[in-house]
Amino acid sequence: MHPNLTLLRTYALKDPLTLPASILFCHSDRNMTIYDAYPKSMFHFLVLPRASSTSNKLASPETGGGVVSQKRLPLASDLSSLRTLLNSKNVDKQGAKDILTSMKDEGMKMKNEIEREMEKRYGFVWDVWMGFHGAPSMEHLHMHVISSDLVSEKLKHKKHYNSFHPKLGFFLHIDEVLTWFDAESTYYQNMIKHPFSKYEPLLKVPLSCFHCHSEQKNIPTLKKHLQDEWFRLQSQNERKKRKLEVHECSLLNDKVEIKFIVP
Repeated sequence: MHPNLTLLRTYALKDPLTLPASILFCHSDRNMTIYDAYPKSMFHFLVLPRASSTSNKLASPETGGGVVSQKRLPLASDLSSLRTLLNSKNVDKQGAKDILTSMKDEGMKMKNEIEREMEKRYGFVWDVWMGFHGAPSMEHLHMHVISSDLVSEKLKHKKHYNSFHPKLGFFLHIDEVLTWFDAESTYYQNMIKHPFSKYEPLLKVPLSCFHCHSEQKNIPTLKKHLQDEWFRLQSQNERKKRKLEVHECSLLNDKVEIKFIVP
C-alpha cells in the first residue's frame, strides 16, 4: 500500500505531542483531531481514534487540567475502517459503540470551535457535518468534521463532491451510524457487512446541488453555483441581523419614551 494511504494510521500510532502544529489541532487520551491536508470546505478536520500496534499499550494521561484515567488503546488493525471496526473479533459491539461515541464527542468540541470561528470571520454560522465515507480512500478510521459549504479550491472532481453530498448515501453521518446499534440485530448485521463496492457507484452519479437539488453539468459550474448559494446564505443572515438590530433599537426607543412620560 502506498505510504500516503497509511498516513493517518501513522499519525494515530504516534504520541500526539510529537506531531507538528501544522498537522495536529488538538488531542485527548482517546482521539486526535488533525487538519485535513486537502480541505473540501472552508473548515475541514479529521477526528482519528488513537491506536496501538500492541494490545498492552495504554493511552498517556493528559498533563494538567485534572486527572485523566488511562485507557487501553485499540489495535490499529481493528481500526482500518468503519467496516473493520464493526466486524472486528477483538472489539465487541459495545466497545465499537464506545469508540464511535468518543469520536462524536470529540467532533462536537471541534464543531463548537468551528462555529466560533465562523462567527468571528464571517459574522454568521452555518451547518457543520460529521461523518464517514462509505468507501474511505485512506487507511485508518477517521471522521470528517466539515462545514456545509463545499467551497474550496481543493474540491476538483466529481468524486470529491459526491463523497460529501449529505443525501447521496456515500457520506455516513455519525448520528445515523450510531442508530445502527439500537436497531434490530438483522438490520445492524446488514449495515456493517456492506462492502465498499456498494458505495463506490455513488461517486459517479450526476452532479446535483445539495441545497436546491438542481443538476449541474460539470465541476466548474457546480463550484460557482455553490459559491453563489453560500453568498445567498450570508446575505440572508445579514438581513436577519439588520432586522434584529432595528427591532432592538425600536424597543430601546419605546423604553426611553416610557421613561419620560411616566411621572
